[in-house]
Amino acid sequence: MTLRYDAVSYTYPGTSIGVFDVSLEIGRGELLAIIGASGSGKSTLLKLLAGFVKPANGRILIDGKDVGELLPEKRKLGVVFQNYALFPHMRLWENVGYALKVRGIGKAERRALAVEMLARVGMGARADDLPGMLSGGQQQRVALARALVFEPRGLLLDEPLSALDAGLRVEMRDEILRVQRSAGIATLLVTHDQEEALSIGDKVAVMHEGRLVQIGTPRDLYETPVNAYVAAFVGQSNLWPGKVTGTGRIDTEIGALACDTKGKSNGEAVIAFVRPERVQPTSPSAVAEPGHFSGTIEADRYLGPIRRIDLAVPGGRIRLETHLRGPVTSVEIPPDAIRLLPVS
Repeated sequence: MTLRYDAVSYTYPGTSIGVFDVSLEIGRGELLAIIGASGSGKSTLLKLLAGFVKPANGRILIDGKDVGELLPEKRKLGVVFQNYALFPHMRLWENVGYALKVRGIGKAERRALAVEMLARVGMGARADDLPGMLSGGQQQRVALARALVFEPRGLLLDEPLSALDAGLRVEMRDEILRVQRSAGIATLLVTHDQEEALSIGDKVAVMHEGRLVQIGTPRDLYETPVNAYVAAFVGQSNLWPGKVTGTGRIDTEIGALACDTKGKSNGEAVIAFVRPERVQPTSPSAVAEPGHFSGTIEADRYLGPIRRIDLAVPGGRIRLETHLRGPVTSVEIPPDAIRLLPVS
């Protein structure tokens, strides 16, 4: 079963805010994570697929069928909301079985199916408890069971882990992935947590001002962003404006860099992009070579396994990440660590 957006646009009434000409597809068993700043359109895409709003242009397709006019309950999509939305007066099996009840399934059968689904998310022994007796992580498991119990055609996750503390989020994102893989179901995850998106998404889509900027594997987005916006938004980055000054060389605000300039003309404006972990602390050099810099530590953030250092150099700053504990005053930026991005 596939989920697909075909040139979809939608604008909220009386505003210029929405999504514009978005096309993407989620294959069977695939998890697509959508990230972007607040107001970028990621939640709007989920609402369009769920049927809570209708596209002004384009088509929403489920397994190749246009469902633009179908009501949400007719689309057979499981949805897990940020606040879980469990009924506080219903026992857990009744919460999970509610979707079966509205489909006319008898009490004995829906209890059996609900308990079975609760067991799949590790909550089978708590079937007769009330939601108020559970932790946030346990409620999230129940919400996931409820979304899957009726064998939906797709699963939509709307910031499902944002209310949990950091340690529990890691545990629950692994649980979501395990259950999603077991079900083999096309899944759309909307999240503001980049680590969450990169760790469990088969593909990740970046939205900006209502438009799809890039979609690809987590590695694609991290290592080969299409522009400076994606490079800056996904993870930590160094971005230095510059221009090509010869084969294998560019000049930037911090100095000369040696890198692959194939396909670039002399004088062409570029942005040099380098991930902080690719910057290498080194011994000071008496000879000024491209890609070698000395400076002073402007900021030194201890993050446990690594330090994130801002090294002030003439003309700007270099951000690096290192496990070294001693002083860092000189660095090297290897040519293969540099990717040239377009200026606009």
